[in-house]
Amino acid sequence: MGIALNTAYVVAEAVFGVLSNSLALLADAGHNLGDVMSLAMAWLATWLVKRAPSTRYTYGLRSSSILAALSNAVVLLVVTGGIAWAAVVKLVHPSPAGGAIMVGVALGGVAVNAFTAWMFASGRKGDVNIRAAFSHMAADALVALGVAVAGVAVILTGWTWLDPAASLVIGGIIVLGTWSLMRESLDLALHAVPPSVDEAGVRAYLAALPGVSEVHDLHIWGMSTTETALTAHLVRPEAGLDDSLLHRACEELKSRFFVHHTTLQIEAGHPCQFASHEVV
Repeated sequence: MGIALNTAYVVAEAVFGVLSNSLALLADAGHNLGDVMSLAMAWLATWLVKRAPSTRYTYGLRSSSILAALSNAVVLLVVTGGIAWAAVVKLVHPSPAGGAIMVGVALGGVAVNAFTAWMFASGRKGDVNIRAAFSHMAADALVALGVAVAGVAVILTGWTWLDPAASLVIGGIIVLGTWSLMRESLDLALHAVPPSVDEAGVRAYLAALPGVSEVHDLHIWGMSTTETALTAHLVRPEAGLDDSLLHRACEELKSRFFVHHTTLQIEAGHPCQFASHEVV
């Protein structure tokens, strides 16, 4: 529903942007087109992450949600560059814009984007894809409101430079809203520790397990935008293998640290090639 609503609005915004010679409307149409693409990719990713593992993709396609989030951020930044360039050109060579059309179409955008954001509000806390969709829609509602205000200002003052100036402001808002998404999705793509996981707390918990004298080769990364994996070597001299301990550790890592897929290797104390923090 979000994709359908925003696609219809993009078409209307682009048509009226051309008819009214409003770069602000065309800029917002480009931004909304990026959001339609992001919604489509996020939707595809939520389907791909459910694919069963195979002999080639032993984790399944869970990382597709990370790639979708990263791709969305890159697309939005590229669109923003085009908006900024067009705005600078129009500032140098100003042309009149239809303020009344700007206001009407922009107010329609406030309604469409606010409703779409409301649909994603409940699921935004546990998934960077859903959070990105919610953030984009909420920001779009504010941006559309800004375009409407610029349209009113053009009608009252006749200042044609307000239209491209509004476009530059829109571009700045897009960059601010997209930068954190790009940084987080890039971190996930590079197997950084997800921000929801306390690496020091995990290490301390594992080191405090009965019989454990050392923890090394600890790795924590995002399998997808909603699932976290962990591997570690636990040195337990003379303690041996304890299945109940491993089961309890996996359950507590999931409940306390939001780690969904844990693999622990028990060692008796013999030298391990991965004992050094500098060795991967």
